[in-house]
Amino acid sequence: MDGVVAPSRHSRWTALAVLCAGTLMTVLDGSIVTVAMPAIQSGLGFSPAGLAWVVNAYLIAFAGLLLLAGRLGDLIGRRRMFVSGLAVFTVASLLCGVSTSSGALIAARFAQGIGGAMTSAVVLGMLVALFPEGRDRARAIAVFSAVGAAGGALGTFLGGALTSALGWHSIFLINLPIGVAALIAALRVLENDRGQGLGKGADYAGAVLVTAALMLGVHTIVRAADRGWASTPTLGFGALSVLLLAAFAVRQVYAADPLLRPRLLRSRTLAGANLVQLLMVAGMFTFQYLGALYIQRVLGFDELLTGLAFLPAPVVIGVLMLGFSARLTVRFGPRRVLLAGLALIVAGLALLGRAPADGTYAMDVLPVMLLLGTGFGLAMPALTGLAMADARPEDGGLASGLFNTGQVVGGALGLAVTAALASGRTRELLGAGDGAVPALSGGYQLAFRTAAGVAAMALLAAAVLLRTEGPRKEKPRKKRARTVKSGTEKPRTGEPRTNKPGTPTTHTG
Repeated sequence: MDGVVAPSRHSRWTALAVLCAGTLMTVLDGSIVTVAMPAIQSGLGFSPAGLAWVVNAYLIAFAGLLLLAGRLGDLIGRRRMFVSGLAVFTVASLLCGVSTSSGALIAARFAQGIGGAMTSAVVLGMLVALFPEGRDRARAIAVFSAVGAAGGALGTFLGGALTSALGWHSIFLINLPIGVAALIAALRVLENDRGQGLGKGADYAGAVLVTAALMLGVHTIVRAADRGWASTPTLGFGALSVLLLAAFAVRQVYAADPLLRPRLLRSRTLAGANLVQLLMVAGMFTFQYLGALYIQRVLGFDELLTGLAFLPAPVVIGVLMLGFSARLTVRFGPRRVLLAGLALIVAGLALLGRAPADGTYAMDVLPVMLLLGTGFGLAMPALTGLAMADARPEDGGLASGLFNTGQVVGGALGLAVTAALASGRTRELLGAGDGAVPALSGGYQLAFRTAAGVAAMALLAAAVLLRTEGPRKEKPRKKRARTVKSGTEKPRTGEPRTNKPGTPTTHTG
């Protein structure tokens, strides 16, 4: 894309810092709200069912528009989409912070989801354009992944600290200085790319179909816990969402300028990476949300202590991603690093599945934090690199939007399923005569074991679907010249000197 790559190495890393700042704001918002939910409920008089829409309104808009926003970024320019998204998100955050009614907050949260989708959808596309290949790309993806992963866990701490000190309004107003600074920096640092123009790929019918399908699908998932998975609304809306997706798929085959080019989905690496991410994030979201509830309701921590309890995970993630993951990926290849990380995630969730009602933080939670932080710190950068490896420059925004869509849908689906299982198991134990805390602990144990099974499916999918990868692009080591003994040995002719059996001859990623 013309004008995407900044002219110097220094400006490339400055541009990456701006992209990370925008990402940090949206990621923090996704987790910072969870700890403040009780305060929001009492402050605005939400009903228990209505309170869920503080999260659902954001998720539905965010997930539903990611794919469309990514494609529009390719067409009108990714910088323009990124900057516009920052502006929408910042203004919506202000509206959230000054909301005086439940309806106003839900509407503002929906607007936040729109801005978050516009910003997040194009970030990876801009990143891979800034860092086309090699060690610099691995380092850039590691930095970006560290911001996203650590930001999600850090949001839990900030949510507790800000709510305790300044009230729930502050969790939204904190976005204002970050958003304004990121917006000004983006306008100064990011170079303006022209995009391909709306005449190329402006499949409006396809855009309507996929946006409606994703919004309806996420809405069905997040409401299934209340309605029941076998209820008529859940089955009906779920079937309609699938039909809309099918109609979108057919449309993409026959459209002159499809929104989602079929060749992207034919890429085994891209499709496999998205499936692995959906399953992995489904398991990790269970830890993030139900883990916080276990710490609060079973161990008895307050909001601030719960936030502090989560700090080891982002610290490990940040240290690992910034210090080691890029070098490990370059040395061992992304697939091996991904498999190692997923194995640690499975082990951490399985260990959390035995967390007892009389557990302690040091024995039952802290080791899990370290395992999951290490596993996610290894897996996420490697998985991101694999997902974007086959994306052409003109499809970078679309591939980025697709990857982010899988992340949101996976998180929403995983949390909805495991939360329903935890709730059902808790009711069952209460009916059997168990106390409130043991019943809660039993429900969380079932949810965490289920999450471990889902993560194991991600490990299996990665091992099967991501079996091949191109040789690593490293500078070959210089081989010492072989000494030929005079009169006794002669170099063989007619045989390549550098190609020994088992040595790869193709050096393209």
